[in-house]
Amino acid sequence: MSEFVLPPPPQATLPVAGRTGLFPVNRIFCVGRNYAAHAAEMGNEVDREAPFYFIKSPASLAQSGAALPYAPGTADLHHEIEMVVAIGAPGFQVSVEQAPALVWGHGTGLDMTRRDLQGAAKAKQRPWDLGKDFEGSAVISALTPGPLPRPDAAIRLMVNGQTRQDATLAEMVWPVDALIADLSRFYHLQPGDLIMTGTPAGVGPVAPGDRLEGRVEGLEPVRLTIAPAERP
Repeated sequence: MSEFVLPPPPQATLPVAGRTGLFPVNRIFCVGRNYAAHAAEMGNEVDREAPFYFIKSPASLAQSGAALPYAPGTADLHHEIEMVVAIGAPGFQVSVEQAPALVWGHGTGLDMTRRDLQGAAKAKQRPWDLGKDFEGSAVISALTPGPLPRPDAAIRLMVNGQTRQDATLAEMVWPVDALIADLSRFYHLQPGDLIMTGTPAGVGPVAPGDRLEGRVEGLEPVRLTIAPAERP
């Protein structure tokens, strides 16, 4: 049997509400501009012909309750609350009607964003990787198995007890079934894939010492504390 020349990274996982087993995380797909009000606050229009995506690596994953250092290389770290879909069955080029059969469960997530780096990349028409994909940029709650409790569930984020984002899932431009069907045109979706479905309006900066709590009605909450930045 072949041996690794270096120790392989540990499998990224998330806890499951009410269970002892863990959900193994494969890829993390993220949907951009899926709430019209958020697109407008960022000075963008929603492309209603098709959704668009970016990807976070499994190394970006952090579990709810973490205390994470203020991200390196940025002076403008932002919060984005999102509903997360966990894929539990393989699917390729599925229809909207077939899409629900791929869903294993749901969670609440934070897409943490180095906004200044994202903005600089946009200005130069470069990819957003530095702004979006970094350690601790995908903070996700324990997953709740089964269908979404309510398709119009409330989604909100509080920072230090003050509400910053407040909307409903019904405001998504592209609903979950449409996102799954569209993604499956380009990828062989696999068990363990996650889809972060976009953020509503109200995104904004955080600072060391801030305490974040995000909720999607009927799902486990996500919590995060911003710790001081690491020093060399």
